[in-house]
Amino acid sequence: METLIQQIINGLVLGSMYALVALGYTMVYGIINLINFAHGEILMVGAMVSWTVVTALGDAGLPGWLLMLIGLACAVVVCAVLNFSVEKIAYRPLRNAPRLAPLITAMGMSLLLQVLAMIIWKPNPKPFPLLLPTTPFDLGGPVITVTQCLILGLTVCILAGLMYLVNYTKLGRAMRATAENPRVAGLMGVKPDFIISTTFVIGAALAAVAGLMWAANYGTVQHTMGFMPGLKAFTAAVLGGIGNLAGAVVGGVLLGLIEAIGAGYLGDLTGGVLGSHYADIFAFIALILVLTLRPSGLLGERVADRA
Repeated sequence: METLIQQIINGLVLGSMYALVALGYTMVYGIINLINFAHGEILMVGAMVSWTVVTALGDAGLPGWLLMLIGLACAVVVCAVLNFSVEKIAYRPLRNAPRLAPLITAMGMSLLLQVLAMIIWKPNPKPFPLLLPTTPFDLGGPVITVTQCLILGLTVCILAGLMYLVNYTKLGRAMRATAENPRVAGLMGVKPDFIISTTFVIGAALAAVAGLMWAANYGTVQHTMGFMPGLKAFTAAVLGGIGNLAGAVVGGVLLGLIEAIGAGYLGDLTGGVLGSHYADIFAFIALILVLTLRPSGLLGERVADRA
């Protein structure tokens, strides 16, 4: 029972990070029907920028929480500018092109960002400094660290703020109007290009937070670290219902739980043939089952038909 509870805690933490990245996928898709496969690399850039800032200020005598806050602020700014530039340079000229063109462009942008990161930060993995207390909280057998508590709390606050932004603010109404029909929204005073760029910026900020949390939780950064989390987050978005904000959260948390619980029991289930490093198969098996039985995802898509 202790193992199950521990894996549930690990799954909630992992799923929270997936959810933050999945929201970036689903917001962009909901507005312009584009799968931004470079989004995982935005997470990677956020982690690398945070590592650079934290390492550079490591000898300044600042407390760990302040170093993390400064690193997060710098990562959010850099990722927002980067994603804004990617949208304007790579995606906007192809907005009216056949869907295959921006899809291939997104894949190419993902590889380009990986190579640029390898050139800037070198290919070798780098240890991420321990900024928060490492002594875990004992929950009567299972344990949870300060970093994991921060990830869960920060994710809940960010997701609540995002839901409020989209559903109850003027910007959110403009985003929903642009998703419904950008041409009609433009006639009503909404600037679709501005709204689309803003959506990319918000998604980049969420990915930057996830990147820092990922680095702090696992203790290492590398130029390829964004590929698998990005792929898993896309899986989570599809699992919950692409274009559906609540679906992205549900899909991310569910995917994290499936992966963590599968990792905890995979060895026993297979008689020791497969270890915990094969846990990825659970995520993609779940995706195949959901797409087979419910192609629109668990909560269904919320993508309007364009007039």
